[in-house]
Amino acid sequence: MNQTQTLQPVSSGNGAAPAPTLSIIVPVYNEAAYIAKVLEQVKRSGYPCQILVVDDGSTDGTDAVLAGIDGITLLRHDKNRGKGAALRTARPHVRGDVVLIQDADLEYDPRDYGNLLQPILEGKADVVYGSRFAGSGPHRVLFFWHMLGNSLLTFFSNMLTNLNLTDMETGYKAFTAEVAQRLVLKENRFGFEPEFTARVARMDLRIYEVGISYAGRKYAQGKKVNWKDGVSALRCIIKYNLLDRI
Repeated sequence: MNQTQTLQPVSSGNGAAPAPTLSIIVPVYNEAAYIAKVLEQVKRSGYPCQILVVDDGSTDGTDAVLAGIDGITLLRHDKNRGKGAALRTARPHVRGDVVLIQDADLEYDPRDYGNLLQPILEGKADVVYGSRFAGSGPHRVLFFWHMLGNSLLTFFSNMLTNLNLTDMETGYKAFTAEVAQRLVLKENRFGFEPEFTARVARMDLRIYEVGISYAGRKYAQGKKVNWKDGVSALRCIIKYNLLDRI
């Protein structure tokens, strides 16, 4: 995208419904308590969009909640496969010019879409990271060791990618559909985050980072990332920067 764009419906030219220019992918696993509110906030974001929800083998009634929600494209996994696998499942269904990943909890606020999309819509960026550690938006105060782990993983990733990100592990990433089509992603679970960063760093893309707000959850509220995911992320940083470089 080399010119400033606006997110307006694009006519299909054959009398069918206009195609949206923003595709939002929502991987969801056992979020029955939160998913309806998240999708309501996505719809209120003000952007005409295609909402692709991938129910990643939920067992807590999430499937029943999703069945009652209109205006989404619902895809399902028979068993839990992970965030990376959910994104691969959604990718063939993307119809928009810009893709945005929205987590299915309430940690990330769709009211930040404007900040995330602006560098792409202005023709400045191909990929935008929403940083929890930059900007002046409100942030819930939680988990020193979790923050330190994120910072260390971002530091090691930056060393090998030669990027200067502040939050490689962020759940908010936006990118053009062209980038989505070029990406070759293999990781099934949260290793998607460092793999994605290693891949885009080698694609000669314009990468931006913007500050976002963040309302982190406690584990009792359903937070799923733990220390094992940190170890896996370190493995993926090494693997996809030094070994698997396709």
